[in-house]
Amino acid sequence: MAVSTSSSKIPHQLELVIDFVNTLDREEVTDEFATSGGLQRWLTDRRLLKDSRPALGDGERRMAIELREALRSLMLEHNGGPADAGAAQVLESVARRGELGVHFALDGSAALAPGRTGFPGALAAALVPIAEASRDGSWRRVKACRADDCEWAFYDRSRNRSGVWCNMAVCGNREKVRAYRRRLPPAGGS
Repeated sequence: MAVSTSSSKIPHQLELVIDFVNTLDREEVTDEFATSGGLQRWLTDRRLLKDSRPALGDGERRMAIELREALRSLMLEHNGGPADAGAAQVLESVARRGELGVHFALDGSAALAPGRTGFPGALAAALVPIAEASRDGSWRRVKACRADDCEWAFYDRSRNRSGVWCNMAVCGNREKVRAYRRRLPPAGGS
């Protein structure tokens, strides 16, 4: 489901987290992290990974996928899905490996940033928008589509935070058709 997430209305750079989760497109059957080179390109293109040396390996690729799926699990929870305690543990582990913390500049200003560079710092940097958005509740607006065959991450712009589909015209309509068919009497019955 290639729905654009680029919008100035998404706070705290949450579009980075949404794009990270959407590297797996279940409908199109594509995965930008299918290879370590794809992962490296994705991180470099978004300036999370500054140096392409050494090349990332399969272990790093598996860690990125584990983080992606933990984020998706949390986004599904934001959309009424079951809680997954393991998801928060994955985020905690990534933050610790990247030494995510408050860092002060010479002028006394503070920023949340990874203390490490390279791959651990790149993954930890992807969590910064979540930490910032958690303070004002906007992180809870980041959801994964309820459609089992989609689970596309999106930012719920509805006034009352009730959005459940990434695209009402596609996934929402499919679910309405399925619900209608379930209500129909069995064929051939009287």
